[in-house]
Amino acid sequence: MRALTWHGKRDVRVETVPDPRLVEPDDLIVRITSSGICGSDLHLYELLGPYLDPGDILGHEPMGVVEYTGSEVHALKPGDRVVIPFNVSCRACPMCDRGLHSQCETTQVREHGTGASLFGYTKLYGQVPGGQAELLRVPFGNRLPIKVPDGPPDDRYVYLSDVLPTAWQAVEYADLPEGGTLTVLGLGPIGDMATRIAQHRGAGLVIGIDPVAERLTRATAHGVTCLDAGRDGAELTEAVRELTEGRGTDAVIDAVGMEAHGAPFAKAAQWVTALLPDSVAQPLMERAGVDRLTALHLAMELVRRGGTVSVSGVYGGAASPMPLLTMFDKQIQLRMGQANVWRWVDDILPLLTDADPLGVDSFKTHDMPLEEAPKAYAMFQAKEDGMVKTLLHP
Repeated sequence: MRALTWHGKRDVRVETVPDPRLVEPDDLIVRITSSGICGSDLHLYELLGPYLDPGDILGHEPMGVVEYTGSEVHALKPGDRVVIPFNVSCRACPMCDRGLHSQCETTQVREHGTGASLFGYTKLYGQVPGGQAELLRVPFGNRLPIKVPDGPPDDRYVYLSDVLPTAWQAVEYADLPEGGTLTVLGLGPIGDMATRIAQHRGAGLVIGIDPVAERLTRATAHGVTCLDAGRDGAELTEAVRELTEGRGTDAVIDAVGMEAHGAPFAKAAQWVTALLPDSVAQPLMERAGVDRLTALHLAMELVRRGGTVSVSGVYGGAASPMPLLTMFDKQIQLRMGQANVWRWVDDILPLLTDADPLGVDSFKTHDMPLEEAPKAYAMFQAKEDGMVKTLLHP
């Protein structure tokens, strides 16, 4: 089959690799029809090389059609249409029973002390082959895939793999009061969708902050009050307070994460680490890694006293400094973590109708063939051509 494989910093290639095969009796083989490129994929493209091997297959936002089933699969059959959550979760352990599928005890990567395995995402999360490929082996075939109806295009359902549940959880964790106010930092796929979900769930004012003009225009068209992140942090704080009677918003969602603009020292440290041999870089990242915290620190300033900061952007620094004095003084509540996909499926599926209240049918900005995936990664990393969400098609 053809698949997108990692070979080094900013070096991904579409290659012919062996087809996956059924290993366990409850495995599936899914023929992929669409697979999204995620902002988290850029961390692999740019920073997390020490935890990848050349040839690793990328991608964790796939959907497709069941091709083969193991002998113990009874919930699905060949020809069924499914979305694959990015968490590899058993849905039967104590963590999954609590709705914490990103902490699944069956697939936790205990070697690295991390949570549930993820498709297409480094040794830290199981080194499971990903879905930017023609075929994908899916474990827990009776419980993990999300069966969706035939008929509507993939665009309606593919975001159940990551974008929709991640944005839904970000809004849930923000704990907005009815008619409350929210700032979203970063209007990439997750931030953009979080603004839509917050509005759908009754937010009174949603403010979006991003440095990319096309993203600001896109969010403004959906009723978001937008501010350019190119402004000084103090100016942004003042602008948000002017919109909220001097208090700041009830909650802030940080949908940016470790690759925020600014913080030149941390940026240099990340780049240097990415160039070191794996045997040196891995322990350095795990014990002394520092993130660019511009967005997270800004979130602490923008939120009102007693408010909530919800973090959906990925961070990885073990030694990143936090503004604890500000957090304590303002009595800030902080919630974060990988999305627990299946926890939110029942909330989201009823919204994926012809009425399309979240705008999923037109959410993508680009469709590209799998063979052009290297070009798509480069465009997304450079924020070219207004790219926010790209779907790859084998």
